[in-house]
Amino acid sequence: MSHHLVTGAAGFIGFHLSLHLLQRGEKVVGFDNLNDYYSVALKQDRLKRLNDFDNFSFVEADLADQSKVDKVFRDHEFDRVINLAAQAGVRYSISNPRAYTESNIVGFLNILEACRHAKTPHLTYASSSSVYGGGTKMPFATADRVDHPLSLYAATKKSNELMAHTYSHLYGLPTTGLRFFTVYGPWGRPDMALFLFTKAIIEGRPIDVFNEGRMQRDFTYIDDIVEGVDRTSAQIASPDPDWDSNTPNPSTSSAPYRVYNIGNNNPVELSTFIETIEQAVGIKAERNLMPMQAGDVPATFADINALESAVGFRPSTPIHVGIQNFVAWYRDYYSV
Repeated sequence: MSHHLVTGAAGFIGFHLSLHLLQRGEKVVGFDNLNDYYSVALKQDRLKRLNDFDNFSFVEADLADQSKVDKVFRDHEFDRVINLAAQAGVRYSISNPRAYTESNIVGFLNILEACRHAKTPHLTYASSSSVYGGGTKMPFATADRVDHPLSLYAATKKSNELMAHTYSHLYGLPTTGLRFFTVYGPWGRPDMALFLFTKAIIEGRPIDVFNEGRMQRDFTYIDDIVEGVDRTSAQIASPDPDWDSNTPNPSTSSAPYRVYNIGNNNPVELSTFIETIEQAVGIKAERNLMPMQAGDVPATFADINALESAVGFRPSTPIHVGIQNFVAWYRDYYSV
C-alpha cells in the first residue's frame, strides 16, 4: 500500500484521482482549503464519497499556510506527493490576481520545501495548457518555448515549472509537471463551459458563446487525466541523458525533471461541443454570440507523443461519450 498526499483533494481532478487511488487500496491524505471560488457544497459532497474509505484522511488547510503544510509532512511519510491544489480560472485571474500568487506561488513553494526536507521520492504537480499562451504552432509540444502567457494564471503555472526545475537541480528532488488540456466530466467545476452550458440549456436560458463559437479546445475526459497522472506519478522523474545545454529541451533536464502534456490530441470547435451537449440534453440551445474574451486563446491542441513514449498511455475518450456521462451525472446530482 503506497502512501499518497493529494492536495486539492476536494477539487474536480483531485477528487477523481483520490477516488481512483483509494479504490485500488492505496492510502491517501487529502489536503484542501475548501475555498468558495465555486460551490463549497459540491466540494463537501465529493469529500463525503472519499470519506467512505478507511484508507482516506483529510486535512482542511491552505497551502499558503506553511505551518499546516509542514505538519502534514511531519505526521506522514509519503511515497508520492501530487499537488493539484491551485487557484483555478483564466478569466478570474484577470480580476483577482492576488489570489493566484498566494495559492499558486506561495503554496507551491511550501510544497517544494516540504518535499525537499522530507526527501519525498517524487512530486507530481498540475501545470496547464494555458502556459502556451500566444503560441500558434500546432499541436503544442512540451519542447516548445512558452514565454508569452496571456493571463496571470498561465504565468503562475509556468512559474511552477521553473520553481520545480530549480528544486530538481539544486536538491535532486524528482518532479514531474503535467499540462492539462481543458478537463471535463462528472463532478466537474461549475465555472467551466460544460457545466455552465448544460445548466443554462436545461433551465431554458441563453448561453454566452465566445469568439462566436469558433474557438477550438482539446477537451480531455477526467478518467484519461487520472490515468495519466497516476502513471506519471508512479514513474519517478530522472535526468535526461541526452539533454544538451547548447540546445536545451525545456521539458527535460540534466536534473530529475519532466514536463508532459495530457490532452485528447483532438481539438473540437466550440460550436461542435455545444451541439454535442444539445444532443445529450435533448434541448436546443439559444446562443448569445460574443467576441473573444481577454486572456483566452483561439485554440489548444496537445502533442502527447512524449507522454505516450514515457508511460505508454494516450487519452482517447470520445467527446460524445464524455459529455453523455457528464449530463447523466448532472441530471442525477441535481435531480433534473
